[in-house]
Amino acid sequence: MMEMRTTICNLFIAVLMFVFPFALFGQSGKPEIFGVDKFIEQVKQFHPLAKQAGILVSMAEANLLSAKGNFDPSLNIEADRKTFDGKNYFFHTDPEITVPLPVGNLRAGLENNGGDNLFSEYTRGKSSYAGLELPLARGLLLDKRRAALQQARLYKNQSQQEQLQMLNDLLLDAYTSYWQWSYAWQRYQLYDQFIHLAENRLRLIRIAFQQGDKSAMDTVEASAQLQTYLLGLADAQIMKNNTALVLSNFLWTDQDTVWNLPANYQPDTNSDPSRLDFVVPEELISVSDALNPQLKAYELKIKGLEIDQRLKAQNLLPYLTLKGNILYKDYYVFKSIDPGYIQNNYKWGISFSMPLFLRNERGNYQQSKLKLKDAGYGLSLKKQQINSKIRSYAMEANLMANQLQTLNKMEGQYRYLLQNETLKYTQGESSLFMVNSRESKLMDLLQKRIETNIKFLKAKYAAQWAAGSLR
Repeated sequence: MMEMRTTICNLFIAVLMFVFPFALFGQSGKPEIFGVDKFIEQVKQFHPLAKQAGILVSMAEANLLSAKGNFDPSLNIEADRKTFDGKNYFFHTDPEITVPLPVGNLRAGLENNGGDNLFSEYTRGKSSYAGLELPLARGLLLDKRRAALQQARLYKNQSQQEQLQMLNDLLLDAYTSYWQWSYAWQRYQLYDQFIHLAENRLRLIRIAFQQGDKSAMDTVEASAQLQTYLLGLADAQIMKNNTALVLSNFLWTDQDTVWNLPANYQPDTNSDPSRLDFVVPEELISVSDALNPQLKAYELKIKGLEIDQRLKAQNLLPYLTLKGNILYKDYYVFKSIDPGYIQNNYKWGISFSMPLFLRNERGNYQQSKLKLKDAGYGLSLKKQQINSKIRSYAMEANLMANQLQTLNKMEGQYRYLLQNETLKYTQGESSLFMVNSRESKLMDLLQKRIETNIKFLKAKYAAQWAAGSLR
């Protein structure tokens, strides 16, 4: 009888002291690791928000193409003919091509005029001309079409920054959901493994009770501990299912359909707390100053306002336009050009216009200056807000890292206390209540370590998000 009791006690000690440390690493079934990198890559490729961000850039490219259209050559044809009561009054045909230049327009055309009552300003017969229309005041340095083209280029760059910001926000939500799923999965596994341990303990204590070596109180104590773990497992199962459903919201296929997370998928938990890398806020601030899409978008907005201000300044000038054409008999435009010919075959003119008070132009110019000043203040404020977020998240991440280091040390101590308490119990110097108490504290510590590790990862990626570096 004594030998049987000794065997049972030794088996009990072996289960607690040797099986337990390795049970936390055992896996059942054939799970498939769904790593964070694979998950993020799928989000970037197929998530609708990622595709919408790409549409922004395409729209900006279309807008740039439209702005370039202001510099497209155009062909214009003007033709008039009048015949009445058998009398040919006049006919006038003038096909013309206009080539917009960075400043002004180049024009060339052909004329064919005739009739008994042709207007005196028209040249009878076939002729040709080539000339230039050039602004000398308003529109010389900048006009609406050049401003539109410059702003369209800025808008394209700005849309690219908006795309990066949309992706930055999307990836933060995706990372957060992944780590939350990882926490729920690890918590579920922890309860599952402690349940196996509690079941083994209850079975052994019942055998010992049947042999008269343990009291009925011990079987009740072991059963209560098992029921506590079962309740925790049920709660962990709910969290595990809910976080998996949330994670599925980020998973799409190339056919724009939702892809539900398979039941056998589990997160990659290799990024354990033993490999910590602390967050250096000043490094992230430097990255933010160079790459943050919010700051870049603000800077591009300011450049666009500077273009608008220069355009408004041009509007303070009068309209003064010079037009000049070289004329040729017949259709021989550009056949011969020399100073002597030009002196005797030309048409030129000048147009001038200016509002007397310029109140509209002066008001618009003042508004553009104020908008630019306001955007400058906005950029400074945005940069300060971003830097504060980076420092806050970095501080939180580093605090979690320090806590993880402490928890890693405490785990070894709690395991030692549990093993020692178990040994004392087998020798009759302690109670199962004390063993369960030590085990519950270890359980709580392991949960705390998992939770703290997830908080560390969330804060670390949140700091990168604040810097705008999630790609």
